Amino acid sequence: MKRLQGIGASPGVVRGPWLRIDAVSAPTGGRIEPGDAMRETQRLHDATVAASAELEEIAARVEGDGHPEEGAIFRAQASIARDPALVTLATGRIDDHGEDAVAAVQAAADSFADQLRSLDDEVLSARAADVIDVGQRIARRLSGIPDAASATGLDRPTIVVAADLPPSVTATLPRERLLGIALEGSSPTAHAAILARAYGIPAVVGVGDLLDALGPASEIAIDGGTGAVVIDPDTGTAASIDAATDRDRQRHDADLREAGRPAVTSDGVEVALLANIGGPDESESAIELGADGVGLFRTEFLFLERSLPPSEEEQAAAYERVVRAFAPRPVTVRLLDVGGDKAIPYLPIAPEANPFLGVRALRLADVERGLFVTQLRACYRAATAGRLKVMAPMVADAGDVDLLHELAEQARRELAAESIPIGAVNLGVMLEIPSSVLVSDAYFGRIGFASLGTNDLLQYTVAVDRTNPRLERYRDPLHPAVLRLVRMAVDAGDRAGIEISVCGEMAGDPVSALALVGLGVRSLSMAASGLPAVRRAIRGAHHRQLSAVMRKALGEGSAAPARARLGELVAATP
Repeated sequence: MKRLQGIGASPGVVRGPWLRIDAVSAPTGGRIEPGDAMRETQRLHDATVAASAELEEIAARVEGDGHPEEGAIFRAQASIARDPALVTLATGRIDDHGEDAVAAVQAAADSFADQLRSLDDEVLSARAADVIDVGQRIARRLSGIPDAASATGLDRPTIVVAADLPPSVTATLPRERLLGIALEGSSPTAHAAILARAYGIPAVVGVGDLLDALGPASEIAIDGGTGAVVIDPDTGTAASIDAATDRDRQRHDADLREAGRPAVTSDGVEVALLANIGGPDESESAIELGADGVGLFRTEFLFLERSLPPSEEEQAAAYERVVRAFAPRPVTVRLLDVGGDKAIPYLPIAPEANPFLGVRALRLADVERGLFVTQLRACYRAATAGRLKVMAPMVADAGDVDLLHELAEQARRELAAESIPIGAVNLGVMLEIPSSVLVSDAYFGRIGFASLGTNDLLQYTVAVDRTNPRLERYRDPLHPAVLRLVRMAVDAGDRAGIEISVCGEMAGDPVSALALVGLGVRSLSMAASGLPAVRRAIRGAHHRQLSAVMRKALGEGSAAPARARLGELVAATP
């Protein structure tokens, strides 16, 4: 028996036989004879069209499973495959360098990837990996090689191990026989990990020396919560793992039965649990799991992967569909949050050395005012169907709140002039930048609510790229600096008489959720799949005890003490 330690990427404890999947690369391309350029160019064109169609099919399959955001990964890859710039660069290498289509597309993909890596941004580096993946897909088609590492051998429930898994491979593995995933590389924010979480597949990443350590082992066990990996567990360890798996299954079944019960601590403090959704199709599952409403409706799905922005009618219909589904519960729409890693073809956003600190989200309104006014018009129209709230992302100070009110006033004024019915909309902001919390007293009196986006708040507070696995020790939302900002926001909200909620990943982790409740947060929004576990943790907790733990945590020098204590409380929950 051998134990290794990685990073938990998708919760769950499983053991079973393992299957190694290696990336399948196309052979290195070669040269062409004079006069063959036209033929190679046509082969290249046919392969890019076929690769794009395959990726669109994968996207549709993933979206059909109820995961539109994960499906967007493959729609983005499909757009890369048919990107005229990629094809033009590859064609140029055929014409100018006498390379065949295989060599040309590989070189073109490498060139694009190098450009992205040169920006020294981890998220763009992940985009570079997508470009390489797409280039290899096209090259494999040109070479007549099967699309990807196939699931040959995955004929029984199995844990897949690999150095890394491209997202297209992860999405096509037969989920009915996929027990779990263990990767030697990767990170919790990589596409394979995102897909594993979406499908509820236990996964561990960053397991150093995993492939060498496996040797002749017959089975492995992984804990997607702690990141632990056990190779060839002995009888006692195997029994413990099986017991943990059974407990997880029983707890999951119990959580589903409890979905209709409120999240109330043992001493009577109630917490609203809402869902983060990425499209109308996610409403049904969130309601089934007992969501008290929508705390974050991401609207980017309407704007991405298209040549023109969505019409006001299209947006209003999508927002109204969700509002009606959840009525009378509230639905919070986040205004368009693009820029950074979310480029849009029809928006002329100039390349930036650090796009996450650049022109993104609400800041785009300075140059694309009409885009936001149209979205707000659609929101006011959808609000006739129920309770609708709108929050602006990337707010830094009171000036951004002034801008939000100006945009909303213009939308209302235009609709009134056209005699179009509108409903009441509660305006609020996302607290993602430390400055927005530090100066919150200057503008909280002019908004109806605020929601802490703890993913970016952590990133900007601790100066850590949350996609970089080498910085894992810093990437803990229970860092005292983040906790103090949360507490400041809650106190400022109390003074202004407005609700403070949390819609970042912190809200969906039972341990961190208890920390937030102890700090005074009374509304948490998360991926629908996280609702049962958070509800259970809150119902098993005592608010006065949580408050005491968090008072001490605010004065600590790291996240470790609070995480350990709160972890004990979650573990003790029946």
